[in-house]
Amino acid sequence: MHRVDVDHERDTMEQPPPTATEQTQLERRKETFASKFALISSNLLLAYQSLGVVYGDLSTSPLYVYRSIFVGKLQNYQTSEAIFGAFSLIFWTITLIPLLKYVFIVLSADDNGEGGTFALYSLLCRHAKFSLLPNQQAADEELSAYKYGFSGQSTSCLPLKRFLEKHKKSRTVLLIVVLLGACMVIGDGVLTPAMSVISSMSGIQAATEHLSHGAVLLLSCIILVGLFALQHSGTHRVGFLFAPIVTIWLISIFLIGLYNTIFWNPKVVSALSPYYIIEFFKETGKDGWVSLGGVLLSIAGTEAMFADLGHFTATSMRLAFPFFVYPCLVVQYMGQAAFLSKNIDSIPNSFYNSVPESVYWPVFVIATLSAIVGSQAVITATFSIVKQCNALGCFPRVKIVHTSKHIKGQIYVPEINWILMILTLAVAVGFQDTTLIGNAYGIACMTVMFITTFLMALVIIFVWQRSIALATSFLLLFWLIEGVYLSSAFIKIPQGGWVSLVLSFAFLTIMFVWHYGIRKKYNFDLHNKVPLKWLLGLGPSLGIVRVPGIGLIYSELATGVPSIFSHFVTNLPAFHNVLVFVCVKSVPVPFVSPDERFLIGRICPRPYRMYRCIVRYGYKDIQRDDGNFEDLLIQSIAEFIQMEAVEPQLSSSESPSFDGRMAVISTRSVQSGSTLLVSEEDFGISNSIQSSKSLTLQSLRSAYDDENPQMRRRRVRFCLPENPSMDPAVRDELSDLIQAKEAGVAYIMGHSYVKARRSASFLKKLLIDIGYSFLRKNCRGPAVALNIPHISLIEVGMIYYV
Repeated sequence: MHRVDVDHERDTMEQPPPTATEQTQLERRKETFASKFALISSNLLLAYQSLGVVYGDLSTSPLYVYRSIFVGKLQNYQTSEAIFGAFSLIFWTITLIPLLKYVFIVLSADDNGEGGTFALYSLLCRHAKFSLLPNQQAADEELSAYKYGFSGQSTSCLPLKRFLEKHKKSRTVLLIVVLLGACMVIGDGVLTPAMSVISSMSGIQAATEHLSHGAVLLLSCIILVGLFALQHSGTHRVGFLFAPIVTIWLISIFLIGLYNTIFWNPKVVSALSPYYIIEFFKETGKDGWVSLGGVLLSIAGTEAMFADLGHFTATSMRLAFPFFVYPCLVVQYMGQAAFLSKNIDSIPNSFYNSVPESVYWPVFVIATLSAIVGSQAVITATFSIVKQCNALGCFPRVKIVHTSKHIKGQIYVPEINWILMILTLAVAVGFQDTTLIGNAYGIACMTVMFITTFLMALVIIFVWQRSIALATSFLLLFWLIEGVYLSSAFIKIPQGGWVSLVLSFAFLTIMFVWHYGIRKKYNFDLHNKVPLKWLLGLGPSLGIVRVPGIGLIYSELATGVPSIFSHFVTNLPAFHNVLVFVCVKSVPVPFVSPDERFLIGRICPRPYRMYRCIVRYGYKDIQRDDGNFEDLLIQSIAEFIQMEAVEPQLSSSESPSFDGRMAVISTRSVQSGSTLLVSEEDFGISNSIQSSKSLTLQSLRSAYDDENPQMRRRRVRFCLPENPSMDPAVRDELSDLIQAKEAGVAYIMGHSYVKARRSASFLKKLLIDIGYSFLRKNCRGPAVALNIPHISLIEVGMIYYV
C-alpha cells in the first residue's frame, strides 16, 4: 500500500508541462469565456436601459385598466367573481400577445437589427417587387445589408408572389396598410401623453378633496406643454433618468400588488385559470364583450418592443420582459383584483385606492414621472416613424435634427413636435376623461398589432421561406384573438374612439397624396428621359458654350438623363465643363455603410465629361452635411476614372448606351489612398468665389459665411501625382476635373411644378392640383432638405403635366 502511494506521487511530480497546442487551446477557452461574459453583460445592460425607453407606456397601464373595464354597462356586474374574471382576461392577454407573439415570434423578424412596420415592409420589398417607386437597381442588391434573413428556398410561395407583383392594386393596398399602421403609431403619439399624464395626476384629486377637476386638468396641461418643450434637447440628455424611474416604478407596483394579494384576498391566485374567463362571459354576456376595449389597454405600448428594437437587441428584450416586466405587471393586476374584490366601491380610482397610505405620495411621484417617461418614448417613436415615411417618399419634407452623436435613432422633428403638442392638448381639454381617451387609445394600439400580424404572416412566407400553411395558422390564431378585441374597441367609436380614426385618416391622406405626387413625377421623368442619341448628336460641346467649373445637376432619376436636362440646355446659354448628375435616393435597408454610399458611373463617351453619382441612404440614415461632400465626390469620380482605365469591363465599347455601368467607390479608400494628392488649409471664402474676379460675388460669399459659421469648411486643393505610366487620356481627364473644381462648383436643380393634364379625371386633379401642390408649397424645399448652399444654387422652373 505504501509503495503504491509513492509511485503515484512520483508520477505526479514527473508530469510533463503543457504543450504549445494545449496552451493555445486554454487561451482560446479563456477568450471564448471572456467574449460570452462580455456579451451577457452587454445584453443585461441593454435590458436595463430598455426599461426606460420601451416599457414606460406598458408599465403605466395599471393606472387605468380596471376603471376602463368596469364603466358603462359593466357597472351592473361589479362583483368579486367579475373582478376575478377581468383579472384572468388581463393575465391571458398579456401572456398571449406581448409574451408569446412579440417576444418569441415577432422579435425574430428584425431588419438588420431594426424593427417596426417599416422594417417588415422593407424586408418584403427586398424579397419581392412590392415597392411602387421604380427606382431599384441591381447594384442595390449588392449592399451588405440587403441580403438579410433566411436563405431557404420555397416554391410554394411563388404563385402568390407573382400575383402580388403583377397586380399594382395589390401592392397599393399593401402600402396603404403599412401607412395605416404608421398613422396609428402617430395617433399613439397624440393620445398616450394625454392618457398617461391625466391618469397619473388623478392621484392628487383622490388625495385632496378640495382640488377641482379643472385644476387637475390645468396641471396636466402644464406638464404636457413642458414635456413637448423639452423635446428639442434630445432624449440623450435626460435618458439616464428613464431606466431608474421605470425600474423603481415596476418594483413599487410589484410590492404593492404582492401586499394587496396577501392582505386582502390570496384566493385571487386561482383566477390565473382560464375557467374564470368562461364564468365571466357567462355572467356578463354581451356587456363583457364590450368591456374588452378596456382589457386591451393592459397591452397598450406592446408595439414599442418591436418598434424600438433598433436601440437594443432582441436578446435584451427577451431578458427584460419575461423576467422582470411581465411578473411585475401580473402581480400588480393580481393585487388590484384582490383589493377590489373586498372594496367594490374603489373601482373608479382602483390603483391609488389600493396603495397603502404610508407610501401614497412617493408612489404618486413615481407614477407621474413614469407617465412622462412613457409619453417620451412614444413621442420619440413618432419622430422615427415620420423620418422613415419621409425616406420612403411617403411624407412631406420636414426638418430632422439629430440630437445625439452616438445614437443614430435619436432625432427631433420640430414641426411634428408642435403639431403633436397642439393635438394632445386639444384631446386632453376636449375630453377631460381618461375613459373616452382610452377608447380612442385602444383602437390605435390594437390596429397597429392587427397590421403587424398581417405583415408578419407575409414575412413568414416571403422572407423566412416557410409554408403558407404555417403563415396562415399564425395569422388566424392571432387575428382571432386581436379581432375580438378590435371589434370591441370599434363598438366605442361614438364614445371617443372616432378621434383615433380621424387622426389616422388625416395623416394617411397626407402620406398617400404626397407619395402619389412623387410617384407620378418620377414616372414622368422615367418615360420622358432625354435620348442618348440626341446627346451624342450634339457632340461634346452639347451645342452650347462649356465654361470652367463643375455643375452638379440634382435629379430623382437613378438611370438615364432626366427630361429637365433638355430644359436646362434650352434655357441656359452655357454649361460647365464637367457635369455630374446627382441622385440622392433611399434604399430599402435601415442603414447604408459609408463604404457603399457612392455609386459612380459615366454618361456618354469620355470627351463629354459627364458623370452620374447616386448617393444612397437607408430609411433610418440621417442625411447630414459633413462639409466635405464636394471633395468626396471629386475624389470618388477620380477613383472611378482610374478604375475604369484598369478594369476594361467598365469601359467596354460593346454597350452602345454609355450609361448604366456604375461602380461602388468606397469613401474610406478614397480618403486613405486617393488617386489625387490632397492638401488642406483653413479658408473663409469659397474656392469658386476666390477664383472669380467679381468683387460682388466675393462680398456675397463673405456675408453668407458670416451668417452661416457652421458651413465654413476647410479649403481642399487637389493635384495629380507624378506617374509616368498613367494613360495620357486618363491624365487629361483628371486634369480637367481638378481645373473644374478649382473654377468652382454650382448646384443646379429644377424648380418643378406638377399639374394634372386637362384630360385627367376629377379625382386626379384634386389629388395633384390641390392636395400635392398644397403640401409641396408648405414643406421644406428640396435644396434645403439636401443641405445645398443657396449661394451656389441655380434653379430652373419646369412644369410637369402628369
